[in-house]
Amino acid sequence: MAQVEMYTIQYCPFCTSAKTLLDQKGVTYTNHDLSDVSDSQRRTQLTELCGRTTVPQIWINGKHIGGCTDLEALEYKGELDRLLAEG
Repeated sequence: MAQVEMYTIQYCPFCTSAKTLLDQKGVTYTNHDLSDVSDSQRRTQLTELCGRTTVPQIWINGKHIGGCTDLEALEYKGELDRLLAEG
């Protein structure tokens, strides 16, 4: 099974949608919750990793795939299952 990591915040509908899609597929993922606005170090880390400040940001097997819309696009194209099967 693939290694999946996400940076999210609790009150983000896009984060919730991305988690729901992965949960429906039975994917185990590491979630880095950035909801605590005082945790600027983790937000800086996100920016350094992908150059973006928006959430969610998702990696599959170390490859940055983008946000929720990108994840859903992979699902729509039928490519998400293939990526998740790689390990």
